[in-house]
Amino acid sequence: MLCNVNQNWKVTLKSRIQSGTFHYQQTLPGIMIPSDPITLVLSIILCLFFVLFFFGRKKNAYNLPPGPRPLPIIGNLHILDMKRPYLTMHELSKKYGPVYTLQLGVEKVVVICGYEAVKDALVNHGDEFSGRAKVPLLDVMYKGHGILFSSNDNWRAMRRFTLSTLRDFGMGKETIENKISEESDFLVQKFRSYKGEPFDNMRNINAAVSNIIISILLSKRFDYEDPTLLKLLKMINESTELLGTPMAMLYNTYPSVMRWFTSVAEKVLRNQNVVHAFIRETFTNQREQLDVNDQRNLIDSFLVKQREEKPNPKLYFTNKNLSVLVDNLFDAGMETTSITLRWGLLLMMKYPEIQKKVQSEIDKVIGSNAPQVIHRREMPYTDAVIHEIQRFGNIVPSNLSHAPIQDVNFRGFLLPKGIQVIPLLTSVLYDKNHFVRADEFYPEHFLDSSGNFVRNEAFIPFSVGKRSCAGENLAKMELFMFFTRLLQVFTFKAPPGAALDLTPAVSFLCGPMPYKMCAIPRV
Repeated sequence: MLCNVNQNWKVTLKSRIQSGTFHYQQTLPGIMIPSDPITLVLSIILCLFFVLFFFGRKKNAYNLPPGPRPLPIIGNLHILDMKRPYLTMHELSKKYGPVYTLQLGVEKVVVICGYEAVKDALVNHGDEFSGRAKVPLLDVMYKGHGILFSSNDNWRAMRRFTLSTLRDFGMGKETIENKISEESDFLVQKFRSYKGEPFDNMRNINAAVSNIIISILLSKRFDYEDPTLLKLLKMINESTELLGTPMAMLYNTYPSVMRWFTSVAEKVLRNQNVVHAFIRETFTNQREQLDVNDQRNLIDSFLVKQREEKPNPKLYFTNKNLSVLVDNLFDAGMETTSITLRWGLLLMMKYPEIQKKVQSEIDKVIGSNAPQVIHRREMPYTDAVIHEIQRFGNIVPSNLSHAPIQDVNFRGFLLPKGIQVIPLLTSVLYDKNHFVRADEFYPEHFLDSSGNFVRNEAFIPFSVGKRSCAGENLAKMELFMFFTRLLQVFTFKAPPGAALDLTPAVSFLCGPMPYKMCAIPRV
């Protein structure tokens, strides 16, 4: 009964907020008191915020960079695009410079913009900025475990293990290249099955890319229609979208209050529990069959480390770390690469003349043979197009938040230990000092006047420094091999009458809006 009353209270409160049906009665001259208990509770919360803001703040002994003037309680939330805050952050840097302070609620955040400033922070001051900021929703989900959102010694232990194990199981080697080639053929077969009719490519591309990281994690491959795989992908996709919503941003700004108004934390935890249950069942079964001398995959290697570590009172190779690490690698290994490929096919439909040039180069260099990574050096135009897809797609626009592990002097400012720092990747990938037509899809950003591929130092879609993406080399192999194989076999066209929208979807990762395409077999 109590639970039902509490739930009804939350629903009623939420509906009152949305509808604006608040009622007040006047008691003393000039003083209005709410006439219903719902509004009274809201008023009390608002008053508490005022008290905390004006009387509860510590004196700021740090020299933070300037930024837009905050309002009480909400800080600078009123000037942010709540669906795509990275756009506002990039725009503000034009007024306040490459390092400025933004206030989200009562918490101050330092935003770093442009290639030079981001490199200065993450490379030149890499040790100082190697921590992870405390973000409430991510803390609820991961509690400092795994590799993506952990800090200090736990992060170092997990990163060392991950890098060495990914190399052991083929990252950058012929063994994984063969798996990608085989999976590319499965994806081609799936695309053929639509016989040129319109279809949404998201589920199939997600499944194909996830099978590569699953082969390293679990020594397994799933059929694209396997209900277990589809369930896992659904949970991950939904959570990724939820983490990028305005409600998630409000939860991270006011966690103790917003938990009464939104179920975003409950939903992401529910999804995570489904994924972690599958992971636990998998490693429990593998533990029973473990052979120290025949380690089949990353989970086996982790379990061996777990056995070796047992006498050590300070444990890193725990079951919780294993669940979160596999979750992190599965999410990161699937989502970012599949989103990039979906951007790539959308852009090829949008710019058919670029698609034709890529296909011409594929025909000249590869012909009807299976694409191999070694072909990349002979295909400067295709290489440039893939780089431009990553740059234009801007997959992780806000980067993952960093935090100084100690007080740090940075560009004339004293930043306190633990403050949230956003090294804005959008501002780097769209930096007009390094990309002359930054707002356009322009493969020539990576070509010289003779058509040779040229590197651009500001191309850092995997971030840089000590916390750059551990799977960068694997992702590069996948993007080249999947992309060239698909364009070798098909020409991609929009369904008749369909408009191709390049507006990014609202999500934690910057993917394209849902779209359908036609895969027309090439003669």
